[in-house]
Amino acid sequence: MIQNLWENVLRRRGRESDLFHFLKKSFLFQDLSHQEVEFLSQLVHVRNYQPGEPIFRQGDSGVGMYLIVNGSVDIVMHDPAGEASNEPNEGIFITRLENGDFFGELSLAEEPSHRSATALSLAKSTLVGFFKPDLLQVVQRNPSTGNKIVLRLAEILGRRLRETTDKVTELYTELEQLKTQTKGKKSEKHLTS
Repeated sequence: MIQNLWENVLRRRGRESDLFHFLKKSFLFQDLSHQEVEFLSQLVHVRNYQPGEPIFRQGDSGVGMYLIVNGSVDIVMHDPAGEASNEPNEGIFITRLENGDFFGELSLAEEPSHRSATALSLAKSTLVGFFKPDLLQVVQRNPSTGNKIVLRLAEILGRRLRETTDKVTELYTELEQLKTQTKGKKSEKHLTS
C-alpha cells in the first residue's frame, strides 16, 4: 500500500511536469515566465474524452477554450435553418484538430458566448480547459500575467478573423464566377433555341 502511495505521488508529479511543458509550448502561454506557467497550471482543468464524446454542442453557452494535449477533435456545424439533429457528429464537417491545437477561444472574450459549432472527440483525447473564470482570476491576482494572455488572445482572435475574411472573400469570388458561368450558359441556350 505504501508503495502504491509513492507511485501515485510520483506519477502525479510527472503529469504536472508534462502539463507545465505543454502549457509553456502553447502559443497562448508561450510568453509567460516559469513562475507564471506554474501558477497557470494550478488553474487549468485536465479532462479525458472518449471517442465520439461531445466536448460541447453548437448553441451551448461558451465558458472557455480547450487545448488538445493528445488525441483529435472534429469541429462540426449544423445547419441553423435545417432540422436540429440529436447526433453530434451529423452536420457539416469544418475541421479536424490534433495535438497542440486549441479551440473555443472566442468564449474567453465574448459575452454572452454561444458555441458556433459542435466539438466532438474523435479518438481518446486529453484536453486542457482554460475557462473565463480562470482568466479573470489570473487578471485579478497577477495583472501582468493576465495582460500577456489577453494580448496573445487578441492576436489569436485577429488571425481567426483575418482567416475568416479571406475565406468569405474566396467563397464570394467563386459564387460570382458561378453566376457568370450560369448566365453565359443561359445566354448560349437562349441563342441556340
